Amino acid sequence: MSISMIGIDHNKAPVDIRAMFSFTKKNAGQAMERLKSQDGMCGCVILSTCNRLEIWASHEEEIPPALYEALCDLKEIKDPDHSYEKQYFVHRCGEEAVEHLFYLTSGLKSQILGEDQILTQVKEALSLARECYAADGVLEVLFRMAVTAGKKIKTEVPLSHGNPSVIHQAIQYLREHGCEISGKTCMVIGNGEMGKVAAQTLREAGANVTVTVRQYRSGIVNIPLGCERINYGERMEFLPCCDLVVSATASPNYTLREELFETLSLSKPLILIDLAVPRDIEPSLGERENITLYDMDSFRMEETSEKLSRNLEAAGKIVREQMEEFRIWYEGRTVIPRIQEIREEAVRDFHVRIEKIIKHTPMESADREELQKTIDKAAGKVINKMMFGLKDFLNEEAFLECVAGLEKLYEN
Repeated sequence: MSISMIGIDHNKAPVDIRAMFSFTKKNAGQAMERLKSQDGMCGCVILSTCNRLEIWASHEEEIPPALYEALCDLKEIKDPDHSYEKQYFVHRCGEEAVEHLFYLTSGLKSQILGEDQILTQVKEALSLARECYAADGVLEVLFRMAVTAGKKIKTEVPLSHGNPSVIHQAIQYLREHGCEISGKTCMVIGNGEMGKVAAQTLREAGANVTVTVRQYRSGIVNIPLGCERINYGERMEFLPCCDLVVSATASPNYTLREELFETLSLSKPLILIDLAVPRDIEPSLGERENITLYDMDSFRMEETSEKLSRNLEAAGKIVREQMEEFRIWYEGRTVIPRIQEIREEAVRDFHVRIEKIIKHTPMESADREELQKTIDKAAGKVINKMMFGLKDFLNEEAFLECVAGLEKLYEN
């Protein structure tokens, strides 16, 4: 069995290219079900966020999947072999793919270094794959161990302060360019996860924030504390009052279109921030007088401080340790249950042989039982060390022969 992935992200592809290949939760579930049915496919996971799209597959070595072609088929893109978009994709397999996922989940490949939203997104991708019965044992363990590495880094290595996100970076960027958010009138279009983060962050920065809510949901949807709400249909009436508008929805259509501004009069400069993939705001609006438009790719970290460099090295050490654990599991996933059975049989054998000696050792009964448990535990550790030591020093064929011989030894 092998592990492969293809991916497209903010480092290589602009937002419009990423939008072509993005999935909603519902579409991702349907796509994984189709992918899993392909010949040679053992399991798959789709990770789709604003910054990236990745398809992960565990598959038979003899039948490597054509993941890009499969993706184009899912997206109904014709002639994938000659498509312009192919240049933006990266294909990884084996150890390179595993390394990528560990570093990604740890926030070390994010647009904002150390942000922990990707950790949640990876967990949710695995959860959805489970619901669709798409993830097999290999991807299950790989994704879980990558999440473990991410959690450990989040706890032990301070790569960032608070809970960074694109909106945090946007506010920092605007401040550095002379635009203070405190006291400004802001509107956030969208009340999903990213919209709520945006609204809360702007509110914490001192802005007066209004959130749009779809009319049929307006009575039951919670919005961040301290924010006002209006119906989505009233957004254009409120917009002239705003200094800044953030749009972050999962809509396939523009929330702010050129035609909606034809009769709109703006008496002051307006900043528009589009945090959606596909885009929420029609790009041509950025060419209008008094309007400045930013999208997901507008805010990037360029500098790395000395302290951050040290923390990155510490985070890398954690990643490498967790990757080694996965490598040991992956390489021994078929033989480990056999080793465990041999260990149990050997410990029982040793227990019987030493029982008579312990039985005649002068001590309290409770102490004798505790001593026997300690000896059994120590014996198990020694046997584990011997077995896995052999695995490190022998080639696979010789090691499997040793395992088979020990199994025969304890057959009866």
